[in-house]
Amino acid sequence: GSKLKDGLVVGEGLGRILQRFPEKDWEDSPFPQGIELFCQPSGWQLVPERQPASFFVAVLTDINSERHYCACFTFWEGLDNPQKAKASEADEVDEGLAVVQSAQVFAPKSLVLVSRLDYTEVFRNCLGLIYTVHVDGLPVPLETVIGNLLTCIIPIAGGSQRTITLGAGDRQVIQTPIDDALPVSGSTVAQLFRQLGIVNVLYLFCAALTEHKILFLSSSYQRLTDACRGLLAIMFPLKYSFTYVPILPGKLLEVLSTPTPFIIGVNSFFRSETQELLDVIIADLDGGTVTIPECVHISLLPEPLLQQTQTVLSMVLDPELEVADHAFPPLSTQPSALKIQDKEIRGVFLWLFARLFQGYRWCLHIIRIHPEPVIRFHKAAFLGQRSLTEDDFLMKVLDGMAFAGFVSERGPPYRATDLFDDLVANHVERIRQEEACPHKVLNHVKELAELLFKNENPYPAVAMHKVQRPSENNQSGVNNPTPFPVLDDVAVQLFIDHAAAKLKTAPPVVKAELKGMVPSGPPLGENGIVMANSARRLEVVRNCITYIFENKMLEAKKLMPAVLRALKGRAARICLTQELNQHVLQNRAVLDDQQFDYIVRMMNCTLQDCSHIDEHGIAAALLPLVTAFCRKMGAGITQFAYSCVQEHMVWTTMQFWEAMFYSDVQSHIRALYLETEEGEQHNNSEQPDGSGSRREISALELASEQSRLWPTLSKELQTERVQKEESTVFSQAIHYANRMSYLLLPLDTSKNRLLRSSGLGDVESVSNSYVTNSIAGSMAESYDTESGFEDAESSDVANSVVRFINRFVDKVCNESGVTNEHLKALHTMIPDIVQMHIETLDAVHRESKRLPPIQKPKLLRPTLLPGEELVMDGMRVHLIPDGREEATGLMGGPPLLPAEGAIFLTNYRLIFKGTPNDPLVGEQVVTRSFPIASLTKEKRISVTIPMDQFVQEGLQLRSCTFQLMKIAFDEEVASDLAEVFRKHMHKLRYPQHVQGTFAFTVGQCGKMVVEHKTKDKNQSLRTLSKNLVKSAKRTIGRQYVTKKKYSPPTWENRSSFQSELDEDEISVDQSSLTLSSTMRSSDRQTMSNVVERACCRDYQRLGLGTLSNSLTRSKNEPFRISTVNRMYTVCRSYPGLLIVPQSIPDTTIQRICRCYRQNRFPVVCWRNSRTKAVLLRSAGLHAKGVVGFFKSPNAPASGKRLYSIYFRLIINRNDPLMAVEHGKGIRGSGRLSAYNPDVGTRLAGKESPQSNGGPGEALFLRQQKAYLYIIGDKAQLKDSFQQWEVVPIEVCDVRQVKNSFKKLMKACVPSSSTTDPNMSFLRCLEESEWMALLHRVLQVSVLVVELLDTGSSVMVSLEDGWDVTTQVVSLVQLLSDPYYRTFDGFRLLVEKEWLSFGHRFSHRGAQTLGSQNSGFTPVFLQFLDCVHQIHLQFPMEFEFSQYYLKFLAYHYVSNRFRTFLLDSDYERIELGVLYEEKGERRSPQVCKSVWDYIDRLNKKTPVFYNYMFSPEDDEVLRPYTFNSNLKVWDFYMEETLSEGPSYDWELRGRQERVAEETPERPDSSGPKSQRHIVWPCYDSLSKVVPDAITKLLQDLQSLEAELGQTSEKWKDTWDKIKNPSFSSSLLMSSNLSHQRRSQGVYLQESGVGSSINLALDCEASATSTPAAGRPSTSTLYSQFQSTESENRSFEGILFKRGALLKPWKPRWFVLDKTKHQLRYYESRRDKECKGVIELAEVESVIPGTSAMGAPKNTEEKAFFDLKTTKRVYNFCAQDSMNAQLWMDSVQSCLSDA
Repeated sequence: GSKLKDGLVVGEGLGRILQRFPEKDWEDSPFPQGIELFCQPSGWQLVPERQPASFFVAVLTDINSERHYCACFTFWEGLDNPQKAKASEADEVDEGLAVVQSAQVFAPKSLVLVSRLDYTEVFRNCLGLIYTVHVDGLPVPLETVIGNLLTCIIPIAGGSQRTITLGAGDRQVIQTPIDDALPVSGSTVAQLFRQLGIVNVLYLFCAALTEHKILFLSSSYQRLTDACRGLLAIMFPLKYSFTYVPILPGKLLEVLSTPTPFIIGVNSFFRSETQELLDVIIADLDGGTVTIPECVHISLLPEPLLQQTQTVLSMVLDPELEVADHAFPPLSTQPSALKIQDKEIRGVFLWLFARLFQGYRWCLHIIRIHPEPVIRFHKAAFLGQRSLTEDDFLMKVLDGMAFAGFVSERGPPYRATDLFDDLVANHVERIRQEEACPHKVLNHVKELAELLFKNENPYPAVAMHKVQRPSENNQSGVNNPTPFPVLDDVAVQLFIDHAAAKLKTAPPVVKAELKGMVPSGPPLGENGIVMANSARRLEVVRNCITYIFENKMLEAKKLMPAVLRALKGRAARICLTQELNQHVLQNRAVLDDQQFDYIVRMMNCTLQDCSHIDEHGIAAALLPLVTAFCRKMGAGITQFAYSCVQEHMVWTTMQFWEAMFYSDVQSHIRALYLETEEGEQHNNSEQPDGSGSRREISALELASEQSRLWPTLSKELQTERVQKEESTVFSQAIHYANRMSYLLLPLDTSKNRLLRSSGLGDVESVSNSYVTNSIAGSMAESYDTESGFEDAESSDVANSVVRFINRFVDKVCNESGVTNEHLKALHTMIPDIVQMHIETLDAVHRESKRLPPIQKPKLLRPTLLPGEELVMDGMRVHLIPDGREEATGLMGGPPLLPAEGAIFLTNYRLIFKGTPNDPLVGEQVVTRSFPIASLTKEKRISVTIPMDQFVQEGLQLRSCTFQLMKIAFDEEVASDLAEVFRKHMHKLRYPQHVQGTFAFTVGQCGKMVVEHKTKDKNQSLRTLSKNLVKSAKRTIGRQYVTKKKYSPPTWENRSSFQSELDEDEISVDQSSLTLSSTMRSSDRQTMSNVVERACCRDYQRLGLGTLSNSLTRSKNEPFRISTVNRMYTVCRSYPGLLIVPQSIPDTTIQRICRCYRQNRFPVVCWRNSRTKAVLLRSAGLHAKGVVGFFKSPNAPASGKRLYSIYFRLIINRNDPLMAVEHGKGIRGSGRLSAYNPDVGTRLAGKESPQSNGGPGEALFLRQQKAYLYIIGDKAQLKDSFQQWEVVPIEVCDVRQVKNSFKKLMKACVPSSSTTDPNMSFLRCLEESEWMALLHRVLQVSVLVVELLDTGSSVMVSLEDGWDVTTQVVSLVQLLSDPYYRTFDGFRLLVEKEWLSFGHRFSHRGAQTLGSQNSGFTPVFLQFLDCVHQIHLQFPMEFEFSQYYLKFLAYHYVSNRFRTFLLDSDYERIELGVLYEEKGERRSPQVCKSVWDYIDRLNKKTPVFYNYMFSPEDDEVLRPYTFNSNLKVWDFYMEETLSEGPSYDWELRGRQERVAEETPERPDSSGPKSQRHIVWPCYDSLSKVVPDAITKLLQDLQSLEAELGQTSEKWKDTWDKIKNPSFSSSLLMSSNLSHQRRSQGVYLQESGVGSSINLALDCEASATSTPAAGRPSTSTLYSQFQSTESENRSFEGILFKRGALLKPWKPRWFVLDKTKHQLRYYESRRDKECKGVIELAEVESVIPGTSAMGAPKNTEEKAFFDLKTTKRVYNFCAQDSMNAQLWMDSVQSCLSDA
């Protein structure tokens, strides 16, 4: 039993102890110091009014971590107030003194009872009784009461009850809990949940378990104690082992800043002091809140546990929630009474812990049984089998102190069991089945609650309490002048001695403890693992191992890749260890080199996926195997597998070795007590979960039995057993010292690689113990100091390994009780073991150097372009597969990737060339390359190469030619070399200046040329560019002083230079305005060159003006060519010659240009030859708007008029005078009001009124058309004047294009394969919004085409006029003017609109260092994609093929040609690039212009030519623009691994030549098959399977060559045969090729009489309701998709005779020459073909005779028969003429063939 004891404390100011009983400490528990602080935790004070007596229990923890419960009963006693007199003098000046105005003040006095037992109510009653006796003056001496109280004896546990009395007529019953292990909670848990709510308490619960600091606040002390007690109660079976102070006195608040976790309660009085605690979770009980600081992360329970726990808790606490929505709620759903509810909540937490810890006993290692059981918990195995290795919460709990206590308390197999043991052992199955069904869980919880309640209240019906309370009037203590008396301590001491004497004679109270074996419960299931589809993989692993041991190496080699893939799965890895085990005989298996190699490879693959804690026990199972497999290397030298599998984290993890050691020790100890031969046991080295022993008796059961017998053994036997166990552990320790040295010492001990890569040096990561080892600490330091010395290197490895093993040995031996002598012996042994091992390794290392190295594939060299040079020679790398599936064998066929080869860096490209790793395709060559200039992103990655075990550093390189290379450097490549490679790559990617790009450096000598001081041959050109630049600089002012090296001015300056000058008049250098007649000769040279530029040629073609002398220039032409910009002074980014209205003088232009961004004022760039409408382009207006500009005070007064005159002149092209005079009357002045500003938003595709994306018709039905439409940004709307109309649209800005392109690249070339449905190709494509952007650009272009076609002029004035404007303007011209769809025209279009008008190629392409940060923005690529979309819809309208577009798309970023470098003509002139193409041809093989290259190539081969080209005259194209009509360009998707990109033709030719030279050696392999497998991503389809015409042209050439004739150019041949009849049959143009073209005609008919009939409307009407009488538009152009419906040469109705006795039936027959077949349909409208007669099988067609059942009244001659090889068809036409026609047609088809 235990005694209660008592001290009395009274005091003012700081409390002091007045009396204590007993005077001396009890021997079993000392008197707690500082108790007076806890009686008044908020401090001792006097108060003016008497307070009610208070009571609470504080908890103190002594040095042995025993808890003492201090019950404090405080009452207040009056004192005379010494300050009374002074107070009156002070009067009321000092407010503070008003407190003590009363004559009496009151001081607190406390009665404190200190006990180790926790009976709050009993304490309250006892102390209350003492007070009552004193206050009410009961006739009982206080000494007696206290004496009785101190000598009460209470049984600790066992469910007894004891009635006690203190001799004052009172009586109380104390009940003790049945099982002391379970906490007693009363109703505190339920209270806690009511105060804080479910989620908050769960947060606190998880925080307490994961060792966070928790602080409770409340204004009630008793509630603080209760809350703390409740929190501890729900943590059962874990016990809280950190600081625990339910009531902390204000004096000790600094305790809160302790670094260790705690649970502390503080009065809310001190709330402000708790505010600055940064890492403390504060629970405010009164306010019901829990505050978690930002820096604290609480790991919560794993799902679904968290959800289920919350559900059940809410069912307990709020049963009405479930039925709250029921129409007929049950009558009573009240929650249980508080006491019961309390137990129900605890039941939920018990159930939760049973689920968290189920099966924990299977992961206990018992390493000593006698004299005391020593038990360790195998955390990794536990987490592995529960599949919870990733779970943060469980990891932290298992690492925590509470769990360590749990293991040491509950680990022993022979002890008393409680409710939790029972739950974990016997109810796991039930819990598992019910976990998903909350109601069943609730029932289980209620059963547990009943047990818990019964434990606390074993005797339910007790009503025998009788306790006195003070009488009402005394309670308030009004008439109580007597202070609490000083007691007679002698009297009390007598009581105590008397009771002590009695105790000596009384029989001892012994509670029989029932010990028993603790049941383990069901073993941990493999519940986390689905074994589906692994059977096939296991089969592969088994077969491969069998092949290896049967020496069938070829078979094994083929299976190897599959095995290495399979070994990703856990089942396969376990299977591997079991299979290998069967090939070990007497701990040894000797292999030959190749077998050894394969086995090591498989082991490495298995180990590389093991985490460092090895939760599945795979490394553990391999450990005995790596010391068993070996190969003989020479005289007496054997290499074991362990020397090849060291590169894994797991071997350097202390936890792993401990777990392994304990597991082995356990099996040996078990063997010891099973008295069996150790040998057999040793072979079957057990799995760490004890699975090896399940067939017999487990180690824990055995230990339990031994513990039971222990007391019955004699001393000698006991000692003998202890010694046996100790020596078993010792021998294992030696064994492990050896094993560890095997795996930690590298083969080449001079290399220090182990220490660098692993955690051997850093201690925290490897130590598993709760106390960090001091040895460990010192070792880490010494490692750092030593490793600096070169000569200490070799010994360094040895030393650190010795230290690591020493640390391990210290730890395990201390834990498993090895004697000191043995430990010392071990420490002396370890260095010898390591040294010995190093010596054997040296020998092995020497031998292994002599082995022939494994054959690596020879590095293949790439073919280079002329002028292309290697910057870095090939480095051996592995090309790793990315997210594209074709090359990896996922689509069927052997995988081409991964491949091994080399990466080459040239000054033009980055090239990988190598061979696939898969032996089935080992002879193919894989090539991937891209121009270095197209690199967009490079990042470092670390790659695990599937075939080898090493993790390699690698790079992932992405290019905007839609290529991605993931490479891993081979181990032979030094890491600094890889770094050099990256640096070179960066230097080449972003040269300092454009002259560093390949297009400029090619053909020059090796060094990269940046300075360009070469002597120019063409002197005049030189002066031309000098003059140009000079005058431009002179004009612009002082900003650009020439430096030695050219650095282009930044764009900000360029745009602002005009505005910085005087606003009113631009100071133009007059000399630059002279006319051609006065030009100096060099200027004339300039002019002639300028005239030769593309723009000028085109202006003359369009009739927009000539450069003839001003006198002869006809004045009636509305436009003229202005030379105002010939020195690039007006606008830096425009060409030198511009088309402006005839009557605008150049000076006006210089004023107008200021209104526009970058000075890009409106100029004409195209004229419609039919309607004479013109297309203009300009930048957007400056932000402040035109009108604002005109109003500004210093603007010239005529400014506004000039501006409008400019537009009016454009509007009225035919009569300039009329325009100016009658400008106002041109259009109704009410036009603006009718304008609907939605058009723009609709166009931008924001909210389309129609499902398919076009704007509705009504929007565009205007009463009158405008003469000029301005397509502009929204901002320009306010600047509408009445003569023209602004159509505002939202364009995609450059950032959007940039981001969209990034996403498009990731969609088309993903970096890794994914199974996530949200990352599928189509989803990513949609998210990139690339198609939407194309749709927008095309839609605007089609709108402009329509407007121009109806005779209105259009000005496109968007952004700075060089991105979207250029796209739209060029597309409009391409759609409206067939000339631009030819080779010459397209070249002209690009040169004029993109190059001359200053699209910033260098800037948008991030070609130099300066533009690196702006990123890659493919505006031009977007344009090419739009052209590709139009080409797809109108394949007959373009002279060039799709390949031509791809070629441009590739080379515009490749920097191989100078065409697409620099940002404007001005810059090209400044560098002298613009006119040199004609002047100099230094190296003929190097083409500087992409156009020359295309011309040259086009002469040789028809690859750019479109055979379907047969244009209509003046055809205006109106493509469909909806997303559904757009296709993804195959340029983004295709790749050719056999040869790399096909756009550098020289390379192509060379490879073929190489290929032709080789097969000259006699071929003995027998007849060669003509068949060739074509792989989608490997072969170039156009080359392997060329189209028919290309093939025929090729054959023709080769035949001519054989005959020795000079072969004609392919173009001549083609033009010869392409006569009209041929093209018509080729193009099926008999009646359908006009369909799509004449769409415009239909539109006119279906129009609604509007003046502007937009294609957009028509598209909508055409697709939704085809007008009668014409096939639906969906079929219009589909003949190119070769759907069978439309290729018709002759068609009509014929009657066909059915089979025997079937009637004649009319059918619609179609004769198709191209497909060479006769098809028939049910009716003319039918799309489904009913049958086909192949003309190839027709033998003859002859007139027939009438037969039975033929149609009535048909002429005899209308019948004819068709005889095929299979049968005879009988036909009947409508009349004889028709029959004759049919027979002729069929006959002509047959003879053609």
